[in-house]
Amino acid sequence: MNEFENYQSPFSWRYGRPEMRQIWSEVHKRRLWRQIWVALAASQSEFGLVSADQVSELKSHIEDIDIQKALEIEAEIHHDLMAELKTFAAVCPSAGGVLHMGATSMDIEDNADALRLRQAMDLLLVYLKEILLKFTDLINKTADLPIMAFTHIQPAEPSTLGYRLAMYTQDLFEDYQSIKQVRNSIRGKGFKGAVGTAAAYGDLLGMENFERFEFSLSQKLDLPFYPVSTQTYPRKQDYQILSALAGLGASLHKFAFDLRLLQSPPLGEISEPFAKKQVGSSAMPFKRNPINAEKMDSLARQLSVYPQVAWHNAANSLLERTLDDSANRRTILPESFLICDELLKVTLKLISDLNIHQTAIQRNLDQYAPFACTERVMMAAGKRGADRQEMHECLREHALRAWLEVQHGLKNTLVTKLKSDPVILSYISAEEIDLLSDVNGYVGIAPQRAKKIAKDIQKTLQNPA
Repeated sequence: MNEFENYQSPFSWRYGRPEMRQIWSEVHKRRLWRQIWVALAASQSEFGLVSADQVSELKSHIEDIDIQKALEIEAEIHHDLMAELKTFAAVCPSAGGVLHMGATSMDIEDNADALRLRQAMDLLLVYLKEILLKFTDLINKTADLPIMAFTHIQPAEPSTLGYRLAMYTQDLFEDYQSIKQVRNSIRGKGFKGAVGTAAAYGDLLGMENFERFEFSLSQKLDLPFYPVSTQTYPRKQDYQILSALAGLGASLHKFAFDLRLLQSPPLGEISEPFAKKQVGSSAMPFKRNPINAEKMDSLARQLSVYPQVAWHNAANSLLERTLDDSANRRTILPESFLICDELLKVTLKLISDLNIHQTAIQRNLDQYAPFACTERVMMAAGKRGADRQEMHECLREHALRAWLEVQHGLKNTLVTKLKSDPVILSYISAEEIDLLSDVNGYVGIAPQRAKKIAKDIQKTLQNPA
């Protein structure tokens, strides 16, 4: 049957990259289970419980995944890990009987999940690093380009495009550091059995040997273990991981949301790339919808709720373990990473081919930036003895009249009005008003700080400690 004749999750083929889907694939999960079973047998061989030949036989069949056979067994026994265990044991005639000695299912599954989580975070970090470096390049190119800044979605004062981009980049760099920190703290359950006491391993090895046994497994898997666990590793780890990913989603959501706003024709300052044959609307041939940024916001919105599910898994896992986290973890873990992977994929596309419309930028500056000079004029007049309150009222009346003209589609004549007011001219000259209304002189620290943060991030990423 064609696979598209049944429901397909969009994360199976539409969103994310093949590399991320492979990490969360059924085959990779079962391969990790087998690697852990082999590591368990290898460590037990150090204590005389398993022979070297048996370990060798197990190793030779790690890649012999037969999902169809395992699913047939699972249909009878209703236990996916035991079905895979039986499938593995069946192709290892001399070693199959030593598999899983002393273990409970979560000794295998939770350690495999910890390995997958770490692999997935490594993949995101590589991608995020590339995006950060792209952002810093664009910051350096636009650090001195004046734009109109907005507060309350209303024109405020001038800034620079590079400074606005630096805001997104600063957030993303903090996400990078947060994800890296969480990644480096990932731990597996270890091998502690059904309730975390390791009693079964003690019976096999002697409790005096357990520390050395578990340390051997930690070394073989290159995975630190929680010193205390129940049947599972603490589900708070999932919450911490998904919270870090949701934080990344929040940063990328803001970038995409701002892009959607700025792509709207009344502003029109930047826009996402639009392919030559791309269709914007089935009904309106002229449309150039920001579909990439909209997709980012849609997926980030979904990502934002997954930490809540992980919170409930952590908070509601009663006593040594309940199974009410199992079903949702099959989706919230892979989908969180695949959403982030798609967000980063689209962000890289947007930032690499971002359209910067300098004509629209200048139009908006010409229309709204003169209003920002009123504060400078008020300060300059105040230095020369003007009554601050009287000057504020004078400037307010001029600004309101100019604003009304702008609303009717006329040019902004505020500067001309100020240069014609005898009260203002009694304190400062028309030439000084022209200088005070120059946007290039009223972007403050924006160019310098944008360049500095770009340099600092590049230095950190290119020369990690």
